[in-house]
Amino acid sequence: ARPGPPRLIPKPGPAPRRPAPAAPQVEVQRIAATPAQAVELADDAIDRLLESGRNPGDVLVLTVGEAHPWQQHELSFGEERYWAQLAEGGDVFYADAALTRPVRREVVVLVVNGGPSAKAAKAYTKALGHATALLVVCGDAGPAVVGAADAAPGRPVKA
Repeated sequence: ARPGPPRLIPKPGPAPRRPAPAAPQVEVQRIAATPAQAVELADDAIDRLLESGRNPGDVLVLTVGEAHPWQQHELSFGEERYWAQLAEGGDVFYADAALTRPVRREVVVLVVNGGPSAKAAKAYTKALGHATALLVVCGDAGPAVVGAADAAPGRPVKA
């Protein structure tokens, strides 16, 4: 009897790559607004979010132009108290869109109430990074959406 051909034993190699889990997709809603209307329409959107059962601590409001009146009010008590509210996370938090602190909230409302379009575009990208579930954009920021220009002011348009 003659021996058979030698069997090739596969060499161990790198483990097969598993695809990375898909990051949860953030829903984007747009509300057509001029810079002069943006704060008022954002406030209406926040009211609707809270009335629908969202926890106030899950909402972050970022402004591109002038600070939201509520942010100005909160800052009147001092910077330390203002930032402590962010850490506590129990209420809607209002900040400038240039916020550099690491904040993640379920819902981010981006208020485009002034400033150049380049600043609004950058704010859109940052706001998307702060949101875990929903980004509401009041005004013109981020990629254009078909149908958004035809939307009635104050009415959300899903992106």
